[in-house]
Amino acid sequence: MEVYSFSQLSEERLTTLVTLDEKIGVSDEWARMQEVALTSRELAQLDYLKSTLRERQLVLMNEGTLWARAIYPLLMLAERDYIQAWTGVPLKATYPTFQLEGEADGALAPSVGGKIRPPYFIVHEAKRGITAPNPQYQLFGEMLAAAWLNWKTDANAEQEIFGCYTVTDNWAFVKGVVTDMETEKPTFSVEFSPVYDEVSDAERILQTLKAIVAKRHGTECSE
Repeated sequence: MEVYSFSQLSEERLTTLVTLDEKIGVSDEWARMQEVALTSRELAQLDYLKSTLRERQLVLMNEGTLWARAIYPLLMLAERDYIQAWTGVPLKATYPTFQLEGEADGALAPSVGGKIRPPYFIVHEAKRGITAPNPQYQLFGEMLAAAWLNWKTDANAEQEIFGCYTVTDNWAFVKGVVTDMETEKPTFSVEFSPVYDEVSDAERILQTLKAIVAKRHGTECSE
């Protein structure tokens, strides 16, 4: 069985492992997510975050600084009950014909006794520069690994998983659905959100994050 790190994944390699179905256009689901209400406290925190980002040369920041100043604070605002933001999340999945392993930059995932449980929202911070790999396919690999971990927990034949990749302060969300988990070539269907700028679209980003958390939180609470 071949073992692949997320950084090894390209479109060509990924399509040999799974049937990749990339939806065309933007679905209405992303707009519905932005119907989530934000509290006055959240709006105040967003205003402060945006004011600090406007004063910084974001394109000149190194990745660690940008993560700490721009990305992680928004993830923390989406925390709810036992669901929290994490960084440096190890992921490993063993499908019938291939294995995926590596570390995601961040995630929203349950915490049980201070330990992370299988995540359902994955964040990939894109490397910058003309030689940097396409961030989509590394994120796809991380989402496939997270979906497999969730499948091992709940055994649902259809695994829904969300993720996003960030480029400087731009966020692009992805919804994925993995089916045929136990076959030689699983199917991975993905659809994309619009690209959101953190300074001008911070409210939309947080609403989307909160909607994703609420969606899974409600499922887990009903089980």
